[in-house]
Amino acid sequence: MPALRILIADDHAVVRAGLRTLLESQAGWEVCAEASDGREAVEKAIKLKPDIAVLDIGMPLLNGVEAARRIHKSSPGTEVLILTMHESDDLVQQVVEGGARGYILKDDADRVLLAAVEALRLHKAYFSTRVSGALTPEELSESGADTAKPSRSRLTPREREILQLLAEGKSNKEVAAILGISVNTAEAHRANIMLKLDLHSITELVVYAVRNKIIRT
Repeated sequence: MPALRILIADDHAVVRAGLRTLLESQAGWEVCAEASDGREAVEKAIKLKPDIAVLDIGMPLLNGVEAARRIHKSSPGTEVLILTMHESDDLVQQVVEGGARGYILKDDADRVLLAAVEALRLHKAYFSTRVSGALTPEELSESGADTAKPSRSRLTPREREILQLLAEGKSNKEVAAILGISVNTAEAHRANIMLKLDLHSITELVVYAVRNKIIRT
């Protein structure tokens, strides 16, 4: 049987080291790549097509929800497991709609991570019992599948990405450089975001991003 190839993404090196040690304690499992932010996780998932991607939800540049969406779209054979500190019904719904099939809490990881990865290896859903109540049986069974549900956000994927970068303190010029777009385009996206969300300052935008778990304080 070929090795189970796993990508791990977390912005803390010590967490990645712990995850690698735990995962590679299983015979036939290997961590094929590590990433320290969401954009790097997506790039490596597209390039390497791992069997499983274990993503922290609070990563810089691109959070785990957006990274899961992109990985599910660009590498549909990769199962996505979200690892987070947040017991949030809204986040559970978002990651399921984004294509993730698993969601576990970091303080449960030492007990359930291996079981969660094994479930995803078999293309089965796995959710920590403390958050699974946020989903209906139908949603649990359809986890990881494209659904007809509209996005919960009024923002486009590009706008959500720019919102995170702005909330992390990036200027329009820095946003443009990171995304490979013109400064004028970045400014236009920023104006649309502020209009759609009825925000009137960067301070309000940061507060919105924190409240909606888009960035981590």
